[in-house]
Amino acid sequence: MATSTQSQISVHEPKPTIPNLDIEQQTVEGLEIEVVDYTSRAQWLRAAVLGANDGLLSTASLMVGVGAVRKDVKTMILTGVAGLVAGACSMAIGELVSVYSQYDIEMAQMKREVISESETNERKAKLPSPFKAAAASATSFSVGAFVPLLAAGFIKDYNLRLGVVVAAVSLALLGFGGLSAVLGRAPVVKPSLRVLVGGWLAMGLTYGLTKLIGSTGI
Repeated sequence: MATSTQSQISVHEPKPTIPNLDIEQQTVEGLEIEVVDYTSRAQWLRAAVLGANDGLLSTASLMVGVGAVRKDVKTMILTGVAGLVAGACSMAIGELVSVYSQYDIEMAQMKREVISESETNERKAKLPSPFKAAAASATSFSVGAFVPLLAAGFIKDYNLRLGVVVAAVSLALLGFGGLSAVLGRAPVVKPSLRVLVGGWLAMGLTYGLTKLIGSTGI
């Protein structure tokens, strides 16, 4: 009788389960893979790099151009300082107006959609700040403009000063081009060379045209 009861119990006992060893069908829980969207960096990266390049090239080209007809260091430095201040103000105002226009368009679109107040506040928080954008643009321009000013500030000989300015600007152009490529996970060589050749063309054209106009006696 006891043996019969034990056999009935053993029949109804659950069979041990074999763990699924198929790795392809298993899901990994708790493992978070962070995917970096490098395209989200495009807007601020573009503004920062363009601002620095503008400050670098416009200030250096002004200094080299004026230096083609006025070789004293004081004139070259004053020209660079004027270019820095005027360019930084221009960049800041331009960025302020541009971002404010975008801000107004986004706000008008939210009003047309008639969304809730919480959603409106959430979307407003994601909009870019016009004043922060203006400050960042002016700062990046000034950083670039300081390079030729520092390079020329302590050299009295004209030919040496001109060579040092061109060399310093060339290195900075390579640095800015390489930095933008690295941050954007793009190839480094081509963007750097592209920026460098563009800078040489800008400085060369400014120097040549200013020298030509100055030789006419105007």
